[in-house]
Amino acid sequence: MKKSSLVLALFTTYISSAQDIVVKTNKDVAWKKTYRAEAPKINDLVHTKLDVRFDFDKAWMYGKEWVTLKPHFYPTDSLALDAQGMTINEIAVVSGTKKTPLQYNYDQKTLKIKLDKTYKASEPYTIYIDYISKPNDLKTEGSAAITDAKGLYFINPKGDDKTKSTQIWTQGETESNSVWMPTIDKPNQKSTEEISMTVPAKYVTLSNGLLKAQKKNADGTRTDTWKMDLPHAPYLFFMGVGDFSVIKDTYKGKEVSYYVEKEYAPYAKKIFGNTPEMMKFFSQVLGVEFPWAKYAQIVGRDYVSGAMENTTATLHQESAYQNARQLLDGNIWEETIAHELFHQWFGDLVTAESWSNLTVNESFADFSETLWDEYKYGKDAGDEHNFDALVKYLQSANDDLSLVRFYYKDKEDMFDAVSYEKGGRVLNMLRNYVGDSAFFKSLHKYLTDNKFKTGEAQQLRLAFEAVTGQDLNWFWNQWYYSNGHPVLKIDYDYDEAAKTAKVIIQQMQKTDNVFRLPIAIDLYTGASKQRYKVWLNNKTDTFSFSYTTKPDLINVDADKILLCQKTDNKTADNYKAQITYAPLYLDRREALEYFAENKMPELSLGLKDKFAGLRSYTLDLLGQDSSILTNTALLSQIENMVQAETDNKTKAKALELLAITGNEKYKPLYTKYVNDSSYSVAGASLGGLYLLDQRAATDLAKTLAPGAKGKLDEAIGAIIMQGGNETDYEFIVARIKNQPLSENKITSALVFCGYLAKLSDTQKIKSGINEVIAVMKEVPETYRTYTDPAFKQTLQKLANAKGGEIKTYIETVLK
Repeated sequence: MKKSSLVLALFTTYISSAQDIVVKTNKDVAWKKTYRAEAPKINDLVHTKLDVRFDFDKAWMYGKEWVTLKPHFYPTDSLALDAQGMTINEIAVVSGTKKTPLQYNYDQKTLKIKLDKTYKASEPYTIYIDYISKPNDLKTEGSAAITDAKGLYFINPKGDDKTKSTQIWTQGETESNSVWMPTIDKPNQKSTEEISMTVPAKYVTLSNGLLKAQKKNADGTRTDTWKMDLPHAPYLFFMGVGDFSVIKDTYKGKEVSYYVEKEYAPYAKKIFGNTPEMMKFFSQVLGVEFPWAKYAQIVGRDYVSGAMENTTATLHQESAYQNARQLLDGNIWEETIAHELFHQWFGDLVTAESWSNLTVNESFADFSETLWDEYKYGKDAGDEHNFDALVKYLQSANDDLSLVRFYYKDKEDMFDAVSYEKGGRVLNMLRNYVGDSAFFKSLHKYLTDNKFKTGEAQQLRLAFEAVTGQDLNWFWNQWYYSNGHPVLKIDYDYDEAAKTAKVIIQQMQKTDNVFRLPIAIDLYTGASKQRYKVWLNNKTDTFSFSYTTKPDLINVDADKILLCQKTDNKTADNYKAQITYAPLYLDRREALEYFAENKMPELSLGLKDKFAGLRSYTLDLLGQDSSILTNTALLSQIENMVQAETDNKTKAKALELLAITGNEKYKPLYTKYVNDSSYSVAGASLGGLYLLDQRAATDLAKTLAPGAKGKLDEAIGAIIMQGGNETDYEFIVARIKNQPLSENKITSALVFCGYLAKLSDTQKIKSGINEVIAVMKEVPETYRTYTDPAFKQTLQKLANAKGGEIKTYIETVLK
């Protein structure tokens, strides 16, 4: 599962107020006493066979199921199946061609079935169930990661919305597939499966495993039968139906396919085309070949999360769709593609035995994004992603939560920045500590020892200990079973008479928890480097180093691997040496930050960095300093950079920086690039033109609007709302309405309030307010803790600006 980034920016902006709301309203603390153990096993799933057909008018699914089970160990005469909100027509035990009806009780959540006899552990038995799934009648609650939990989704089933495809897809994680199939809906169960789907013949289907049969029916439908011969968890079962184009690829003779709407068929291989290379790379580093018979990826409309690793059939949200111009700025979905693929090993082949141990699924998938970026685009790219993920964890304010968590209010709460970003950084530290060879051999052992079974953090530890020959309890106790992270203060003392340098490292975290940290310290004299490996074990540790010539730089955590916050009290000369000699992404980034904070001219060194990410970051830092507006030499350098830069997003940043000067001399650059094939470059150029001639740029924005996406689309929306007048109202409203729910749509709705403040037509203003409220309510309830304050503050600002009737209207609709 890849979390949705729907409101990431708003989350960051409003996190403080949102946390206050949570603290004030969440008085239920009884869960703190409920130990979340692995689900007990009374019966084990063996095989699940389904025969289903769909009622598009009612949004129902008619199902017949033959589920084979056996007692786990102790003899039993009863069976409990999860079955949410169904109508049950018949339950029987099947023996050959004979069906024997069974007694049962059903409370709309659990089917409690009395078996026809007591079965022993060696005796499999098959239960037949005839039922109706009614997902839209079910009242469920989602989470920040998975915004809805009704399991089975009918998208535009009657075709009323001509702008949206008719689709069906399922979403099982955490325990929602029991909305459409009675099962033991727990991650520690595994079953083979066979699913037959009867659908209108114009649609294609997708499920786990291989398509084994297709049968045309006399009523214009077709029955597709999919079979999965290897066991996997019930939450990973999947069905997809729709008018998709299927683009075929291959990996070692196995089918790799991409299910997309026809509009995106020409771009499918550009979006997903690195998948076979990813499969090869991950198979090689893990020493475990891709374990399944095929791998398909499908994009679903109105999906309730980011993406989901259904075994052999990953489901992605619409954000995966990009056209050729968007892809010129880089594939924004590539890390998600890697994330879900890595789950086919960590999560699907070996599955977390309980949600408390979700780290053995999600932390690995998160780590794979760094691993892929490093392999495909170089160490700087991997380190940049690793750092960005660290920042997300630190900003989440979840330092009171541990990776393995046996106490939580709801299983959905486990899908957070601890299980994802922190866990991924913990694995990256472990990789550095034991070395690449031991790290990947340990993962190989964990996967092979537990394949088609379940895993937990302790099994992972045992695999690492078996390979390395080390007792690693200290690492697991510190990073998996405890919370928080070190907060380091690093000071230096040089005694030139004694030719001794001291490094004093204090752990400043407020808790009594003292971290044990193996780190590398590099001493640089010019380009010459000497490495020392040391351990932090105390609240304060002091390390002394003798020297002949005073070091130009002492680089603590020289591999830049620690999951920590730090204050590193180096001098300006130290940072000059660091950007010159220390090789890593974070070495250079830290130096650039210091130069920016202290307004040093060395900041411009970042404009020539070998890595586009740091060139772009340097432009961001320069843009925070108003003196850039009068630094003609630096502006000339940035102008030349626009002409020479090969990375589109960095070129766009350079154009944005020139634009804030408001200087007419750069207008030819904006005119040249406003029709650039890169949306980022075109959007930045349009913004530059707007600052010089608002009316002309607004008219141009309307011309460029049809089909625009990405940064160009964002620029168009902002410009028309800022520079538009009464006559632009219908255009702006239609534009907001037609956007799928996204961070950009929410931002557009908030900016729209500023446009409404300029209008005098009361009816248009009220109608516009209704549109803003509609977007506000479109946000899933789970996210509204974060988005509602933004909407209410913005609407209140509009109310204060307009006063009178409009103020009264806003106050009424917000009640």
